[in-house]
Amino acid sequence: MRFTGKLKTWTDDRGFGFITPTDGGQDIFVHISEYPRGQIPALNEILSFEVALNREGKKKAVKVQLAGAPLARTRPGPDSHGSRVPTARRAPATKGGLAKMLVALTMLVLAGWAAYRYYPQAAQWAASPALSHHNKEPATAVGLPEPRRATFRCDGRTRCSQMTSCAEATFFLQNCPGTQMDGNHDGVPCEQQWCR
Repeated sequence: MRFTGKLKTWTDDRGFGFITPTDGGQDIFVHISEYPRGQIPALNEILSFEVALNREGKKKAVKVQLAGAPLARTRPGPDSHGSRVPTARRAPATKGGLAKMLVALTMLVLAGWAAYRYYPQAAQWAASPALSHHNKEPATAVGLPEPRRATFRCDGRTRCSQMTSCAEATFFLQNCPGTQMDGNHDGVPCEQQWCR
């Protein structure tokens, strides 16, 4: 025989609570294992249940489900009309799962942005052209495409040891104040390191 009652108390960390029967009487113990899989208990919800005795002979609620919900079968199968019988309401998506997904998405976007910002510098480091001694123009190998020109900006660096290419040192010497990269003042920076 099935009874109805309201979930009076619930302890999440221990997975049990008590139901107050609609028809009156003592509160009845209920364990999470008696709920349909995926259903999350909520205080004051009206439940339908059967009563059994535990090992100590005390009453406990079994086969618990929301009142008014179709009875769950142990194995879902077609009913008399050939459709499937629902077994239980699904648990709502947890906030923790959504938060984890948002954090992962944010990290992915930040990694993409960092790669986008880093790529011009990486291309510049990999393709820094050597300058010929005679015309001070970038020397390119026959048959190879001309390397992509990187854009530089003054950021406080002033010495040859802080540069990554001759092109970068030349830009800094021509455009940035306070550079110390042209010891003989001939307009060619970093002659011993980058612009040989």
